Amino acid sequence: MTQSMIETRGLSRTFKSKAGPVHAVTDLTLEVREGELVAFLGPNGAGKSTSLRMLTTLLAPTAGEATVVGCDIRRDPTGVRRRIGYVGQGNGGGHFHRVRDELVNQGRAYGQDGATANRHADELLDVFELADLAKRNVMTLSGGQKRRMDVALGLMHQPRLLFLDEPSTGLDPQSRANLWDHIQRLRRETGMTIVLTTHYLEEADSMAERVMVVDHGRLIADGTAESLKEQLA
Repeated sequence: MTQSMIETRGLSRTFKSKAGPVHAVTDLTLEVREGELVAFLGPNGAGKSTSLRMLTTLLAPTAGEATVVGCDIRRDPTGVRRRIGYVGQGNGGGHFHRVRDELVNQGRAYGQDGATANRHADELLDVFELADLAKRNVMTLSGGQKRRMDVALGLMHQPRLLFLDEPSTGLDPQSRANLWDHIQRLRRETGMTIVLTTHYLEEADSMAERVMVVDHGRLIADGTAESLKEQLA
C-alpha cells in the first residue's frame, strides 16, 4: 500500500474585506498518495494558490483539518516544513547572490553540514543544467534559468513531497518544455510526490496523472485527464 502524503477534511479559508467575507477555499476534502503527480487546475482566483499556502503552513485555515507527510498542519507546522519542498510564484533567490551560494545556504538553513550542502548543491546544479551559471548573480539569469534554480532550491533538503505553484507561468514555450523535462526526469529517478497548480489546460493534460479542477474555491472534479475529458468534455 502506498502512503497517504496529503489528507484534507473540510479545509476552508475565508478572508475579510470591506464588501464582506470572501470564501477563497471551501470544504476542500482530498487525498494524495505517495508518488503521484497531481495538478490543481483552474482560472486565476479559483483558490489554487490559497490551497497550497494552507497545505504548506504559510496560511492558517479558517476551518477544517489536514495532514501533510504525516504531520498535522495546525499542530506540527515545523514538521510539515521539514518534509516538503515549496516553489512559489516569485523568484526565491536573492538578486545579488550567486546561484551556488543560494543553494548551499538553503541546505545549511535546513541543518545540513557544509560538506552535505555543497554536495547536494553540485548535484542539483548538474541535474538542472546550471553548473555553468553557478558563480553568476541570480539577477543575471533568464526567466527559465531562474525557475530551474527555484526548483533546485526547493529540493536542497531532499523532501518527499514537492509543491509547485504555477512553476511555468511567464515562461516562453521552449523554457516551459525545458523546465518540465527536468522535473519529469527527476521524478522518474526519485519517485517524488509532486503537487502543482496551473491554469494551462495542456500542461495538466500532458504532465499530471491526476487532475483536480478548482473553481470559486471549490473542488468540482477529480480524476485522470482522460476520464475528465470523457465525462465532462
